[in-house]
Amino acid sequence: MAKPRAQLLQGNEAIALGALAAGCNFFAGYPITPASEITERMSREMPARGYPFIQMEDEIASIGCCIGGSLAGKKVMTATSGPGFSLMQENLGYACIAEVPLVVVNVMRGGPSTGLPTNVAQGDVQQARWGTHGDHPAIVLCPATVAQCYELTITAFNWAERFRTPVVLLSDEVVAHMREKVVLPEPHEIEVIDRRQPTVPPDWYVPYKTDGSLIPQLANLGEGYRYHVTGLVHDERGFPTRRADEVEPFYNRLFGKISRHFADLERVKAYQLDDAEMVIIAYGCTARAAAAAVRIGRERGLKVGMLQLMSIWPFPRRPVEEALTGKRLALVPELNMGQISREVKRVNDGRTQVLRHGKMDGSMITPDEILGRLREAK
Repeated sequence: MAKPRAQLLQGNEAIALGALAAGCNFFAGYPITPASEITERMSREMPARGYPFIQMEDEIASIGCCIGGSLAGKKVMTATSGPGFSLMQENLGYACIAEVPLVVVNVMRGGPSTGLPTNVAQGDVQQARWGTHGDHPAIVLCPATVAQCYELTITAFNWAERFRTPVVLLSDEVVAHMREKVVLPEPHEIEVIDRRQPTVPPDWYVPYKTDGSLIPQLANLGEGYRYHVTGLVHDERGFPTRRADEVEPFYNRLFGKISRHFADLERVKAYQLDDAEMVIIAYGCTARAAAAAVRIGRERGLKVGMLQLMSIWPFPRRPVEEALTGKRLALVPELNMGQISREVKRVNDGRTQVLRHGKMDGSMITPDEILGRLREAK
């Protein structure tokens, strides 16, 4: 048997290939830097496989089209950057409350507004959690390598289908455009999760009635079942309700189907933390600089380690707490004004000194800058 061949892939290409491996069979989007290569690759791959690819007139229409495709039973994805992600927020909330599986890729760039269109930034971290209004759960993943772009895209689809919820893949300009050699897994090595479908006859069907999983089994529209979908708080039949004995349980279920699986949703990678006195907590492209800083720092006698956050939301509280335990110093480098360092400080609750190192000029944080910040704090 021939050995798998290494491929030289860009991060955005790996996201497109990961989507296809996960079973994506519907894409609607609007080109925007630095996410355009995802749309370009999908515009070739989807029609070649007999799947719909639609370039919509804007990002609002793109996610709306994806919601319709998902309700009809398709595995859907759209890709955008900051301004487009902002336009998608109302429909993202609709997908949350109607429990519509979909994957949204946001390749971050500087902002607000048009900002720095082709420069790196990590300013959409809190937006990915709180961008749409109201209380709602959120699942957000963040790759730091080309291989992780592929792997986490598959994970995003699996979690969207499993939990019937939107999942955001939060990338950045550096990770999206870097090229690395990767060996992609064989199809039989990839776990693909499909959404559950109702097994009861249409006459008995109650669309939002759930079992112990708290996750409804909505039928694919057009396949014999009729039900109502709305952006309003709804009862088990899908119709709007204001009854207190239905509204409160609805919200509890919406959150509960995610919160009971927090341990499964915490994706992190630890680097040389066993004997570390200082820990760097990083994500996305900044985790690459942090990994190099750990390597160089160790060569210079610094006992430093790193925790890479591959899942951002729900915030991986348990592994962050464990990484902070017994450390005298923690540093959170990020390309914003401190959006994840706030979460680290909240989880830390004052037990370890937590410093941030932010940068907003559109360039990368370097390993030397990280090491310099650690030396200043010694």
